[in-house]
Amino acid sequence: MKNLFGLIAILFWLNFIFVLPGKAQEKIFYHNLRLQTGDLVFVGAKKDQLSGAINRVTQRDENASFDHVGILEVSESGIFILHASPKKGSVREPLDSLVTEATAKTKQLAVYRLTDEHQSSIPEAINNAKTLLGKPYNWTYVLNDSSLYCSDFVERSFRDAALFQLEPMTFKDPKTGQTDTYWAEFYKKLGMEVPEGQPGCNPNGLAASEHLRKVGDLELYQ
Repeated sequence: MKNLFGLIAILFWLNFIFVLPGKAQEKIFYHNLRLQTGDLVFVGAKKDQLSGAINRVTQRDENASFDHVGILEVSESGIFILHASPKKGSVREPLDSLVTEATAKTKQLAVYRLTDEHQSSIPEAINNAKTLLGKPYNWTYVLNDSSLYCSDFVERSFRDAALFQLEPMTFKDPKTGQTDTYWAEFYKKLGMEVPEGQPGCNPNGLAASEHLRKVGDLELYQ
C-alpha cells in the first residue's frame, strides 16, 4: 500500500510539471520560468538600427528596454507565440523560434503576466489574436486594419478588455527634443511625413501597464 501511494504521488508531480500528450495544459515550465497562456513575451532592444531607434523614443524605465512583444499560448502540442513579426507578418509559431532568434542576437526575453483580475480576458484575447493571423507587418506604424506591428497586434487582441491604451506616438529623441535622425531618414525613404502625434502603441508602453506584472527573464542558452 505504501508503494502504491508513492507511485500516485510521483505521477501527480509529473503531471504537474510536464505537458502530457493529449492533455491540454495552461501552464508549463520552459527553461527557468513557469509560463501560461496569455503571458506576454517582450524582446530586449539593441542599441542600434531599428531596434535602438524604437527604444530611444519610447523607453520609460531604464530597467526595461524592449522592441518587440507577443502573446503566449500553451497547448497540448506545445508553446506558441502569437505576434506580428517584421520578417513573417502576423503568425502563430513555436516559442522556440523566437528564443533561437533572441539567443543569436544575445537579446533579453522578459515574461509579463496579466494581474489576477484580468486573467479572465485571456481566452477572448487569444481568439481575437487568431483572427489577425496572416496580415503583413505594418512598416509605417500608422494604424490601419490591413497590416499590423507587434504592439498593435497585442493591443487589438486585448482591446475588448480595454487593458492597453493608444497614445500619441512620438519619434523625437528625448535628449534633444528633435525628431530622431533614424526616424527622419526612415520616413523619408517611405516618402511620407513622420507621423508625430498620431495614435499608436509600443512595447515599452505596454510593459509599463498597471495591468501587468513581471514574471522574470528567460534564460537564453547559448
